[in-house]
This record gives sequence, C-alpha cells and structure tokens, in this order.
Amino acid sequence: MEDERTIPADQGGVLAALGCATLVDAMGRVHGHRAHILPMASPDPGRPLFGLAATIAYMPWRDNLEQSSRTFADFYYSALGSTPSGKVLVLSSGGFPEASHGGGTKLSRAAHHGLAGVLADGRLRDFGQLRAYPFPTWCRGEATRWGGDTVMPFMADVAVEFGGVCVTPGDYAFADASGAVIIPARSLERVLDAARRIEAEEDRAARDIRREEYPGA
Repeated sequence: MEDERTIPADQGGVLAALGCATLVDAMGRVHGHRAHILPMASPDPGRPLFGLAATIAYMPWRDNLEQSSRTFADFYYSALGSTPSGKVLVLSSGGFPEASHGGGTKLSRAAHHGLAGVLADGRLRDFGQLRAYPFPTWCRGEATRWGGDTVMPFMADVAVEFGGVCVTPGDYAFADASGAVIIPARSLERVLDAARRIEAEEDRAARDIRREEYPGA
C-alpha cells in the first residue's frame, strides 16, 4: 500500500501532551473496537512515538518456505515503500513476543531513512545502540539471544495483530510510557477533538473534587 499522507509537524506534540490514556478514552468514544496496547519497554522511555504505521507480519520460523531465505531488508523496503520518512515500522510478534525481532544493526536503516519510530510486539536487542538513534523504539523488552530460528518476517504492508489490536498500514500509531494506541487515519481529528473534550471534563471534575467538603467536617 503506497501512502502519501504526511503528518502535520505539530501533531506529535499535541498527542504527547494529551497522553496515551486520554487518547485511548477518546478512541472509545469514536470507535467500538479495541485500540489500546498495554505498556511496553523502551531504551529511552521519555521519548513518545507517533507516525503512520508501516507493517511487517512475523510468523514462526520454517525452513521450507520461500520467506525463510529472504532478508529483513526485503520486507523492510516492501513495508515502507518510496516514502519512509515519518513512518513507524510496526512488527507483529509471530506468536513469540519473547523472541528477538531485530536489533541495532538491522534497525540502523530506520535512522538513515528518517523513520518516526519502531513499534515491535517482540523483543529487540542492543538497547544501548537503539537509544542513540534519532527515533523512539518501543517493544516487549530487551533480548540477548538472536531470534531468527524462532520467528521470521513473513509479509509486508498487510494488516497485523499487535497486542490484541488490529493494525493496518497507514493507521496512526502513538506510544508513550503508559502504553500505545492505534488510530485509524481518517479518525485522527475526531479522536483529537474527543481527547480535548475529555481533558476539559477531567479538569472540571478535578476542580469539583477540590471544592468538596470532608464528610462530618
């Protein structure tokens, strides 16, 4: 899927200010499907992630399939197409969220091509190296062992399952220390409007709580 959408320069900051929890609540008002992903690990948890999803589906490794002889790079370039800048590389787990899905060397491509981040439903190696890259990374934790004999990239630019959420190419992905949320591209403005209303409602509720008198006082 070739997607020419671009992200307004200030949108990432807007979502980061609202926070993942508020965005998840807003998604619940706009859509009925699950959109939230539970908290993940990051080499640099202070950096939120936001961008258009480009997907690679992982599967359990098999030695008799054509995919087993293809490299990560083959799937990487198929997923990102001709416009990689600003996209988030989304890797499904292949049923093995504890296995390594890559590391600093493979993902150095993301720094070279201006990706907005990497979101992996498995573990990643080389947190020290990933921390130095200009994009945020969120995953299931750091790995030490190579995982290529456990899972393999299988398809690129397809819908994937990620932590119980369906992610399609071109969705917006946001992640921070409290978790992640997947927002359909055409719903972004509605979700942001709902999130701002929720934020205002919570501010009013907090003011009301501060005015409460303690019972029996």
